[in-house]
Amino acid sequence: MSQTEQVARFRALHARPGAFVIPNPWDAGSARILAALGFEALATTSAGLAFSLGRPDGRGAVSREETLANAAAIVAATSLPVSADLENGFGHAPEDCAETIRAAARVGLVGGSIEDATGEADRPLYDFNQAVERVAAAAEAARALPFMLTARAENYLHGRPDLDDTIRRLQAFSKAGAEVLYAPGLTRLEDIRTLCAAVDRPVNVVMGLAGRPFTVAELAEAGVKRISLGGSLARAALGALARAGREVLAEGHFGYAAQAMTGAEAQAFMTPRG
Repeated sequence: MSQTEQVARFRALHARPGAFVIPNPWDAGSARILAALGFEALATTSAGLAFSLGRPDGRGAVSREETLANAAAIVAATSLPVSADLENGFGHAPEDCAETIRAAARVGLVGGSIEDATGEADRPLYDFNQAVERVAAAAEAARALPFMLTARAENYLHGRPDLDDTIRRLQAFSKAGAEVLYAPGLTRLEDIRTLCAAVDRPVNVVMGLAGRPFTVAELAEAGVKRISLGGSLARAALGALARAGREVLAEGHFGYAAQAMTGAEAQAFMTPRG
């Protein structure tokens, strides 16, 4: 399937009724498992990648080149459309965002997100005008490609739970050309419903963070189109590893193995099909 066909397939998921879940593998192996389970599209995770490299998430700890190499491995691992967490575009200038979109398309990605977080502690978010200019540059690059741009408003992840400003930013990002809108960190269903009603593009929310874990049905009723899982699957895997290690060290037991995937099952997931 060509990249243009993959992008059309990805857009169709956003156009049909209801909501769909797009899980976030952190490497080729986890991508193969999620694809085999029946998910229809995948998205990369900056946190999952950083943790797999032994680094903290954010703070520029992972380069654009490392991010795209990881994304390319995930693209190659399955036949599913893959979107990417492209952080802040790996640079402050609008052209940095545009070049990141072009580079993402070159490795086979069908979409990706650009966020309005700077990565700087003393100025966590870009001011409104700069944030919009960056999305506009990314959108212009995406329009010249088969690529679906998501724009993220990061207020809630940076101690600024301002729903009005979040909506204002997402509305502006939509006008600038973003096809999907995303405000990670919302924890109240009524806020999610208000946001979805206030914008004219499909909305992504992330589950697996703080707050009550809403169901797919609840989120769909609130107007959500796409549900991602961020780094939560990677953290779940790391949690299982840590629990197993503590059990061995503290108790001298190996009961964790009873919950482990069998070697045969793992082998089956990793064997290419067709």
